[in-house]
Parts: sequence; structure tokens; C-alpha cells
Amino acid sequence: MTEEKKPRDVLQPVDDNARRLAKELVRSARYAALGTIDAATGAPSVSRVAIATFANGDAGFFISALAAHHPNLDKDNRCSLLVGEPGKGDPLAHARMTLIGKAQKLGDGPDRDSFRARYRERNAKSKLYEDLPDFSYWRFRPEKISLNAGFGRAFALAPGDLDVAGGLGQDWDAAEPSVIAHMNADHASAVEKYASLIGGEGNGWRLACIDPEGMDLVRGDEVRRLWFDPPLKSSSEIRTRLVALARG
Repeated sequence: MTEEKKPRDVLQPVDDNARRLAKELVRSARYAALGTIDAATGAPSVSRVAIATFANGDAGFFISALAAHHPNLDKDNRCSLLVGEPGKGDPLAHARMTLIGKAQKLGDGPDRDSFRARYRERNAKSKLYEDLPDFSYWRFRPEKISLNAGFGRAFALAPGDLDVAGGLGQDWDAAEPSVIAHMNADHASAVEKYASLIGGEGNGWRLACIDPEGMDLVRGDEVRRLWFDPPLKSSSEIRTRLVALARG
């Protein structure tokens, strides 16, 4: 009697490099494929949504009640997101990540207000329809994460692997909007310096989001992530770190 072969374990151990790549994929994504369960048939349904992130690392989106995925989520909030864009050559050789979890519609309150500000900075055209009554903001929280970093590099991450290390201070959401407005209005040259540190040459860059682990910079359709090393411990450290980066 021959011994039954065990299935080959293709998953790699999750390390800090895998966590950083996973965070980079979701933090820098302009959009995601959104998988929902069709409310009428129960069949899988896939659409595309523009996304942004909450300060803690959760993804979120802003959708119309007229979109098919809205009634799907109203009936069953289980869903998935696929992030990661292919580059040149074989699209399967480029990193991508599938997140499976649940989405929650945000009502009026601090969470909605802070995400609305972040979403607006990441997706400028949303200003045209952000006050329409049939649109709503949603927060997505993953329960299962599958990261494929290319051939032979698959990882199963835990939901907490995408969270900001060390958590957020209670005052972070209150401090962030004024920092972003001030930097974009009065320190455009510093913002362009930040972009240059990660290969974003030229003018027109804006600071979109900032969190304890880094900042997101945008210019048109470009999104780049600048990581803080080490991460910030509180919002009181933002100014000191930004000044140091600008001075190079």
C-alpha cells in the first residue's frame, strides 16, 4: 500500500516584507474589483469601485444606490476586493491581493467625516457628487487575505497584518485634515520633495493622506506611497517628521 501524498503547501511564511507589500497594494490602489453576491440570483457579481483607505489601513469606497453592487451589499454585506495592477509582460507575474470580508455602510459621525475627507483627497472628482443623497460611504474589513507577490510567492495574511503597527492615537483623525490642507496650500515645494524621494519627479503633487506609517501622494492618476521609518507614535510627531523629510 502506497502512502498517500500530502498536498504541497505553497504558502510562504508571512514576514515584514510581505506585510509591507500588502499594505502598499491597498494604500496605493486607486480602484479595486469588488465581488458581491447578486441580491436576485445569489450568483457571484464583480464590479469596479474607486477606493481610499482609513487611517488604520481599512479600505473603503463611495457608491451610488443605483449601482448593482449597492443592493447586493444591502442584502448581504459579505464581499471581496482585488487590488494590484499588472505592469509590462505577464500580468500574473505582478503582485495582487484578494481580501475577503464584510462591508459596512457608514452613517453620520466621525468615522464617515474622516473617511469622506480622505476619499475626496484621493478621488478629486468625488467632490462633484459627494453630497448627492443616493451615494453612501462604506468601510470594508477583511477576514481573510490572500497575497500573491508573483510566481512562487503566496502568503495568507491575518486581518491585523494590514493594520497600522501600534494603532492610532485618539486625536489622529482630528489632526490629519488640517495637516494636509496646510501642506498643500503653503508647502507645495516640500510635497514635491516628498514625491521625489520615491521616484515621483516633477510638479503638481499633492498630499492626500497621512497615517503613522507613511503618506500617500497623488498627481492626476498617479499614487505613490512614502513610508515613515520608524513609524510615528502620535500625531504630535507629524510636523517634526515632515520637516526632516523636506530638509532631506
